[in-house]
Amino acid sequence: TMSSPPSPSPSRWFKALRRTRLGEPCLKTYPLECVDLLRRAKIAFQAGHTLRENFRLAQLEAVVRMLEEHECDFVDALRRDLHKPRFETIVSELMLVKNEALHATNNLKKWMQPQPVERNLSTTLDECLVISEPLGVVLIMGPWCSPVQMCLVPLVGAIAAGNCAIISPSDCTAHTSELLHRLIPFYLDNECFHVVLAGTNDLPEVVELKFDHVFFTGNREEGSRIAQAAARCLTPVTLILGGKNPCYVDQHCDIATTAQRVAWARFHNAGQSLVAPDYVLCHVDVKARLVQALKCCLMQFYGDDPRESRSYGRMVNLEIFNRTRDMLWRSGKVAVGGQVIEAEKYIAPTILTEVAESDPIMQQDVFGPILPVLTVNDVDEAIAFIISKRNPSVCMHTPPTVISRLMSETSSGSFCSNDSVLQSLMVALPFGGVGASGMGYCHGHHSFDTFSHRKSCLLRGTRFECVTYLRYPPYEDRNLSLMTWASTLSQKSQGWCQIL
Repeated sequence: TMSSPPSPSPSRWFKALRRTRLGEPCLKTYPLECVDLLRRAKIAFQAGHTLRENFRLAQLEAVVRMLEEHECDFVDALRRDLHKPRFETIVSELMLVKNEALHATNNLKKWMQPQPVERNLSTTLDECLVISEPLGVVLIMGPWCSPVQMCLVPLVGAIAAGNCAIISPSDCTAHTSELLHRLIPFYLDNECFHVVLAGTNDLPEVVELKFDHVFFTGNREEGSRIAQAAARCLTPVTLILGGKNPCYVDQHCDIATTAQRVAWARFHNAGQSLVAPDYVLCHVDVKARLVQALKCCLMQFYGDDPRESRSYGRMVNLEIFNRTRDMLWRSGKVAVGGQVIEAEKYIAPTILTEVAESDPIMQQDVFGPILPVLTVNDVDEAIAFIISKRNPSVCMHTPPTVISRLMSETSSGSFCSNDSVLQSLMVALPFGGVGASGMGYCHGHHSFDTFSHRKSCLLRGTRFECVTYLRYPPYEDRNLSLMTWASTLSQKSQGWCQIL
């Protein structure tokens, strides 16, 4: 009998990693080392496979084709993982990825072209360009709350920018991760793109295998560990993290419309979202009307018993269920909902009132169907409260004058007035955090830039040596005076430049 060769050191986490061979059933898997996948991807990148525009277009078209041909499989996988309704899967997962891929396909030629920069006197006869180069082999780690969207939207950017990629879906959504693991080898290039199945605790070790960029979406605790692991090998990172996202409701807003939009944003996917409102700050005069309107919306959305509704999801696993239930039981007063069923991982859509800032629900990120409602006396108090929290994603339901103040006086990863969540779904807008809520962006051209190195290129000729000789030793005061004079002209008249 032949014994297998000893595994490299990173393999102690690797027993969970499987790769489906092309054409084989999903259950027949063959273990491969992650270091080998990384080596293969690096060889493919160095061979220049991803540099050609037609290669990138073919891979983007394959992503769209995969989503279209296996829509039912994705719907079924997300139903099994999150009890996610078909409508939500198609709209918030598949459609968003297809939009990203089609947008990249339509704009790729323009994005790949060298970008000229403004020339001045000393570069009149030269070329000044910024060229977007692919980074190499990137690692994309997706969350469990949007397991298709936040794996494949960054992948679209990585493909468009000409990178190879290794994707690590969340182990919490096992069916969706296995589906991606099984389908991607059938659609994308088998040397450039790979899927690994690794546990959350193993991800820092994966990061230390030295990728050219790491893109992580998840909570702040895991993001901090990923950033530390990446820092040890000087790997640049993009972190899309959660935060305490506020929603301010002014006394002059349309309460009925506000309640509908806030309820949809908080309770879709059973509240498991990075960008949903974590809490509502409402003017004290409208609290009672807002809570009643939210109650009516929940009845309209999910019926008398949300547990029986086909439009309402479940918590992803018992760990998240228990964490969310404990926060619910130790915070505020239940105004609507509050029912839990552990065997089904079910938590009813819940509105909390009489919430203190010291309650657990206000101290941790909320990945569940709970919406605390707090009151403030005016917009000044609301702004002070928001500033005291850590760089969230902000949504506001207020008149234009108040919106202007909130935009200018608060810092946030994104901002949305008179709605919620939508600013994080648009291809043309960068989606990312600031401060404690992350670093870097994705979506559209911003994804392309994230996965590109913007190389400065100055293509000079040998003319004008009669001027540039002034910079050479031996240094003379006369030459310095001439260069200082030229620098003064540069400051006064755009188009002049230092004589270098």
